[in-house]
Amino acid sequence: MTKRAVILANLGSPDSPDVSSVRRYLNQFLMDPYVIQLPWLFRRMIVSLFVLPLRPKNSAEAYQSVWTEHGSPLLVLSKSLQDELQKKSSIEVGLAMRYGKPAIPNEIKRLVDKGVRELLFLPLYPHYAESTVLTSINEAEIIVAELNSKRTELEKIKLIVLPSFYEHPDYIKALVASALPSLEALKKSYDHLVFSYHGLPESHLIKADPTSSHCMKNADCCQHPSQAHSTCYRHQVLRTTAAFVESTGICKDQYSVAFQSRLGRQKWLEPSTESTIKELAVQGKKRVLVICPAFVTDCLETLEEIAIRGNEVFQEAGGELLTLVPCMNTHPAWVETLAKWINSDDPVAYIQPVTDVDASH
Repeated sequence: MTKRAVILANLGSPDSPDVSSVRRYLNQFLMDPYVIQLPWLFRRMIVSLFVLPLRPKNSAEAYQSVWTEHGSPLLVLSKSLQDELQKKSSIEVGLAMRYGKPAIPNEIKRLVDKGVRELLFLPLYPHYAESTVLTSINEAEIIVAELNSKRTELEKIKLIVLPSFYEHPDYIKALVASALPSLEALKKSYDHLVFSYHGLPESHLIKADPTSSHCMKNADCCQHPSQAHSTCYRHQVLRTTAAFVESTGICKDQYSVAFQSRLGRQKWLEPSTESTIKELAVQGKKRVLVICPAFVTDCLETLEEIAIRGNEVFQEAGGELLTLVPCMNTHPAWVETLAKWINSDDPVAYIQPVTDVDASH
């Protein structure tokens, strides 16, 4: 029987919260052509002249505010998830980061050296985006192709990429289960729930549209069936929200959808999380919950950007308290979901979403 392993892949963190480590991390991250989608020279100029001189210091301070005694929250929680999942599976569970350590190439080589010949590659991003999912897959494909070029046909490594799972029933159930304590608080003493997803420039959606004629062409494009939805981040986050709301019975006037973590001057998905929570405060909402379903693991973007800075923005605008709904992290329902997926006979078929394709395409 072919020896199989799974690699859980996430974005990554700097090695430490000091300025030099953050600078190295930001340079690797922002020079990725899937992140800043410009030719190399323009990308290099933007990163070197406008980002790296000032941003590392501010980002280092942000990391320092959430860093734990064991390291980066993202890495610590990801390792805990790896450990919990390993208890539920007979196949080895690996962990890799697209940027920083443990690096995807190193983790693949480690597993291959142990005799693994079939790799299940699971990007821990519920929603498809080139700057998260595609760049991680591409990195894995490059190293597997390199290793296979030196092997006979019988020795070749098989890479199996598990698809995005934005509205898979198992994922939605786990997301709801992990959020239930906070949802109970919403019923009792909170005024509003904000679904805050990581933002993307609109140009990324347009580039990823396989039809070249659907994404961002009109305000309600995400509501009309299209094969573009298989790679449309905005459509997928709206589907996650709809499934979550349907499962929990939250009323339409009790929640909003917004997008966080902007960088640069391009036109990004709207509305922004910052403007949304300010507006809620102005409307008289005193206590607000924020859930971040684009992240399965708490990280800088949830623990610092939302729980700390978001709360400050909300209070300055007149609100009383903004509270972060924790990510799924190592919630038992999430661990059980991942175990079910990786232990199934055909994980890809099991997870594969149904794309709402319009006959006109």
